[in-house]
Amino acid sequence: MLRWVMLSSDVIDLRDFYRTGLGQVARRMIRRAIQGVWPDLRGMRLLGVGYTTPFLTAIAPETERTVALMPATLGVLGWPSGGPNLVTLADEGELPFADYSIDRVLVVHAVETSEQIGPMLKEIWRVLAGGGRLLIVAPNRRGIWARLDRTPLGSGRPYTMSQLSQLLRDELFTPIGSDTALFIPPLRKRIILRSAPAWERIGKRWFPTFAGVVLIEATKQIYAKPAVVRMPRRRFGYTPAPHGLSRRSGVGGAFQPCWPAAWAAAFMLHRFSDRTNTPCSASRFARLPRGSRE
Repeated sequence: MLRWVMLSSDVIDLRDFYRTGLGQVARRMIRRAIQGVWPDLRGMRLLGVGYTTPFLTAIAPETERTVALMPATLGVLGWPSGGPNLVTLADEGELPFADYSIDRVLVVHAVETSEQIGPMLKEIWRVLAGGGRLLIVAPNRRGIWARLDRTPLGSGRPYTMSQLSQLLRDELFTPIGSDTALFIPPLRKRIILRSAPAWERIGKRWFPTFAGVVLIEATKQIYAKPAVVRMPRRRFGYTPAPHGLSRRSGVGGAFQPCWPAAWAAAFMLHRFSDRTNTPCSASRFARLPRGSRE
């Protein structure tokens, strides 16, 4: 049985990988898939969580504002190199942003290694605006990239599309779209790298299950409410009272009321006696639990 080992990749490992020829091809393929999901980000406030700077470079000029957040367990590197720093280091379970302040959140190299997936998604839900969108890029459990530890996609916990979808639903997100990318084998041979576009076309058409990464887009459930645990309600039934609510006694002709405390005793008398001789009026009933009905 194949077991997934939680190997840690820090920000230096990720930077060095994306500087290689294979890393540049992977960045280009994943970036195309992101732009396919979000083709127009003009006027949007964009937040990248994880190691997203290789992909933000191409889409940041369209946005109103772009900020990258790197988790404390990953480390931090400044970005961009030729301008003011737009990267912050923080705990992914406590995002330093106001409520409803972000329009789009891109998560790359975060869910597969984070030990605070639930708190991180709760914080993303909090900072997203009402019509905000979340896009997660994660290693595909069925892909080749997740089975080889020679790249950062081989470290951490890979996911299937259904697992990511359930994870988002548990944190009050609604999945609305998905995609796949990175069908090229994780080999550094030039002939493989040059044929990357052909690998992408063939893979998307014929082998979408074996992609290197899966992308899933979700929106927040604004009116979601927690499940309410309902206690079972006690139901009552009606059964004939053997002596009625009141009857005339055979001694002295006096009336003796049948009080509620005596109903159970009256019922037991009725159950184990000869019912043909029981002086009971069929039109009179006593209120007893359903479990006591004959």
